[in-house]
Amino acid sequence: MTRTTARTTTKATTRATIETTAEVRAGTKPEGPDYAGKSLPEHVARGVVGFGALIGSVVLLPLVGPAGLALLPIGLFALRGCPMCWAIGLMQTVSRGRLQRSCEDGQCRLTIAGHDEQPGAAAS
Repeated sequence: MTRTTARTTTKATTRATIETTAEVRAGTKPEGPDYAGKSLPEHVARGVVGFGALIGSVVLLPLVGPAGLALLPIGLFALRGCPMCWAIGLMQTVSRGRLQRSCEDGQCRLTIAGHDEQPGAAAS
């Protein structure tokens, strides 16, 4: 790699990092990984397939032997890695569109979409 190419790559990486940081601060991009599904029914269907395959692999083990473990990767793929990842995605899917985060003057606030006041704040 030449010196010019290395500088260009570094500038592009730095620019992408700054843009991502700005999106996070503005509340337009999640800070951590996003495991949410496109819709609640789609996410629940993935859970049914995933947990069904995991349970099926254990239940079929005495009947068909190690061949029953073939369902294990299918279950892990449907759950996007692990049951906890699926559960976090379920919470993200349910809360998506219901909560809004806004950041002003270095302070971020979490509000319910469509309401002007904060959750838990006393009405005046």
